[in-house]
Amino acid sequence: MQYMLLIYADETKTPKPGQDNFPGFMTDYFAFTEKVTKSGQFVAGDGLSPVSTATTVSVRGGKTEIVDGPFAETKEQFGGYYLIEAKDLDEAASVAAEIPTAKYGRIEIRPVMIYNQD
Repeated sequence: MQYMLLIYADETKTPKPGQDNFPGFMTDYFAFTEKVTKSGQFVAGDGLSPVSTATTVSVRGGKTEIVDGPFAETKEQFGGYYLIEAKDLDEAASVAAEIPTAKYGRIEIRPVMIYNQD
């Protein structure tokens, strides 16, 4: 089964380029990605640009509305994801706990829906 691991953290509290702790943070991410790739669990994954670069689109009454910024103001921002294969939620949670940002923020686990055409 596929699980989406959504990475959330307060952008003001996570390591950033130029900070002393950033190289180790990225090394941890590269090691995690290599581990889930070698295990065969990795399907896809990417980090996102800062929330300040977000644009939100909605359609109301047939009119498209485009606004700068994220949909909602929150303390933690969506910063990236991993799409993995796992046998069950317990295995997905075990993988999610190894994502480096779990130390700074939260990892939301969502099963990917399976659509049947029957």
